[in-house]
Amino acid sequence: MHDDEADIDAQLVAKLLAGQFPQWSDRVPRAVQESGTDHVTFRLGDDLAARLPRTAYNAGQSEQDLQWLPKLAPHLPLAVPEPIAIGEPGCGYPYTWGVYRWLEGASVSAEMASDRRAAADLAAFIWALRSLHVAGAPLPPETLYSRGRPLAPRDAATREAIDQLRDEFDPHRVTELWEACLSAPDWAGEPALIHSDLMRGNILAHEGRLSAVIDFGGLRVGDPAGDLLPAWYVFEGEARAVFRAETDLDDAAWARGLGWALSIELLAIPYYRDRAPERTRRSCALVEALLAENL
Repeated sequence: MHDDEADIDAQLVAKLLAGQFPQWSDRVPRAVQESGTDHVTFRLGDDLAARLPRTAYNAGQSEQDLQWLPKLAPHLPLAVPEPIAIGEPGCGYPYTWGVYRWLEGASVSAEMASDRRAAADLAAFIWALRSLHVAGAPLPPETLYSRGRPLAPRDAATREAIDQLRDEFDPHRVTELWEACLSAPDWAGEPALIHSDLMRGNILAHEGRLSAVIDFGGLRVGDPAGDLLPAWYVFEGEARAVFRAETDLDDAAWARGLGWALSIELLAIPYYRDRAPERTRRSCALVEALLAENL
């Protein structure tokens, strides 16, 4: 998935467990096929999971989870990960890693794209999160990929991606949409607590209802438009309209949220083209859908 990715497999996890958590050494690690681009997840029996960062950029999330998620969980209407132990580097693996309670459910399916109740449930989660005032919560780091900040720092990289993809998308139309998003006023309100990575794989459903939100590596206080991604990654039609109404953000925030979705996918396509072809196909389809949006 990444050039600088650590070597991670079930044998490594078994060795780490045996050396650091002998109480779980009898559990046979099973790789989760839907592991994301930042971590590799292994089931440890029916009730636990081990989560290992792929690269140095994602290292340290287990410590952040242990610090913040127990404080947030009682105030949120959907379940969140429950970290129970932090593992140390070892057996040639260079990063700390986490053991978590397993959350039942699967990534929200395409069939829920028109589910108005799911849209309202996720909006309620976002509302609950951004209404919390937690002293010392993380601020958005000043990096190109940090959601919750203004769009402007991504301008040069996004325009470069537009040029790289000129044979796949009309560069004039893409530039026009990007500039419309970029021209939206920055957030002038109080920074809000946001998840910042509410893509389909980080939202779980169980027995027909949204059940959990996972992967809080991007937890921070910033522009609440950073949590509007589900409008395009998850919902469509009337469900999108419900999500927009229930999140109760203005037109400028909506434009910034669309700008984030557009920029994320434009940068992802060249990066993942040879690393994750299926992800790239989804990105191309999403860009086409975004180009049909009217601000």
